[in-house]
Amino acid sequence: MAKIIMLCNDEVTLTIPSQSLLKRGTMNLKSLVILLGLSLELSGSVYAQSLLEPRLTLKPSADHVPHVALTFDACTGHVDERILQGLIDNKIKSTIFVTARWLKRNPQAIMELKAHPDLFEIENHGARHVPAIDVPMSVFGLAAAGSPAAVQAEVSGGARAIHDIFGFEPKWFRGAAGKYTVRSAKQIADMNIRIAGYSVLGDGGASFSSTKTAQVIGNAVDGDVIIAHINQPNRPAGAGVVAGILKLKAAGFVFMKLEDGA
Repeated sequence: MAKIIMLCNDEVTLTIPSQSLLKRGTMNLKSLVILLGLSLELSGSVYAQSLLEPRLTLKPSADHVPHVALTFDACTGHVDERILQGLIDNKIKSTIFVTARWLKRNPQAIMELKAHPDLFEIENHGARHVPAIDVPMSVFGLAAAGSPAAVQAEVSGGARAIHDIFGFEPKWFRGAAGKYTVRSAKQIADMNIRIAGYSVLGDGGASFSSTKTAQVIGNAVDGDVIIAHINQPNRPAGAGVVAGILKLKAAGFVFMKLEDGA
């Protein structure tokens, strides 16, 4: 027998039959393939139960005025102009996490972001919008990067795209699905990049109704970091994002970029 992987504290043990057993017919090739498949399925299940989903809040404000940070993921697809124009028209600061894929498809949105550096902080959402998880698995239907090298490529590829377009290196990273293993989180931290969690899931991945989205965002409290999506212009959630923001503004909230308050 040959043990090739360990299962202990985030590791997986898989025992492979020796060639002699296979030759004697004790285990045929079909059985081995089934064993491998079950072992990989078990591995994915173990990791799914132990993934990190970092929580992030702002530092306490010294002026006793409620503060929140709006963060938007621009995964793939196009820009939601309802949200972008709502932020610009109301002079609302926010942090936009962009992928390299989204940047390629939205040159007009890039021009608008560049025209308002006082409002928008641009940060890294990855190269291809794959979860920054270093083992083969799926999260919310997205195939993970699957290895440390692929995590490196996802993070550095997103950073390179931002540098090429905006001329600076991003300081924050938020991976697709917002989940990580302990090892991939450490790998990203070792790249001198902070992982951007959140405390309020504002739009349910753009799946909430307009009413629910407005309610969730509008009920944020001092110090919350809100996540929503700015790449789904055809979904009802976008209108709710704007309504929730305006509710917070009317209540006297101050909006901060992550670089200013986290």
